[in-house]
Amino acid sequence: MWNPKNPSVANVEKLKRKIDKLRKGTIVRLGGMTDCFQPIELDNRITYKIIKYLNKRRIGYLIVTKSSIVANDEYLKIYDKDLAHFQITVTTTDDSKSVKYEKATVPSKRIEAIEKLYKNGFDVQVRLSPFIYEYIDFDILNNIKCNKILIEFLRVNHWIKQWFDIDYSKYTVKHAGYEHLPLSIKKQYLQKITGFEQISVCEDVDEHFEYWKSNINHNKKDCCNLGG
Repeated sequence: MWNPKNPSVANVEKLKRKIDKLRKGTIVRLGGMTDCFQPIELDNRITYKIIKYLNKRRIGYLIVTKSSIVANDEYLKIYDKDLAHFQITVTTTDDSKSVKYEKATVPSKRIEAIEKLYKNGFDVQVRLSPFIYEYIDFDILNNIKCNKILIEFLRVNHWIKQWFDIDYSKYTVKHAGYEHLPLSIKKQYLQKITGFEQISVCEDVDEHFEYWKSNINHNKKDCCNLGG
């Protein structure tokens, strides 16, 4: 949220006109630039209205959020299982750590939302982004009742180093202005994630991406692993 004290509210009619230009079968991403399930959604219901319109136009939608509102009963009633996909972001399994750097629903509530969506038969996955090894209790992570996980390893720059209290000395691979973990360490960390039938890794470093695509990713053609 760019301005949490006075957030801008999208114009539904303008959004509908943009949707009208999309072809049926397209999948749009909701939550790429800002979370579409911020608390103000409960008052303005912009996301609710847009989901209903996407259903009407038969346009698929991928919802990326850190909010538990996504699993509220009133929203479950309108999601179309043929169109809806969900990625709920988790950066730590520790609620007390989360509140220090995230202005969002605590992870335990996000996990409840993931499990509720999964129980109700929706295409949902844990979005472990960024994956910070030191911030994850793997017993908690691996026991989430959901069959899919999408992983994005932490990439580090000057600003990131101010946010997380971890050892950055292992981030020795430089690529596109960021410092990354070596592939060998990423593979070691990934072995700790065992509770999911389908694993996908999104990656910036080209050589690393080729490894995940060939050896790990459930869907070789789509690292987001929508559907299936």
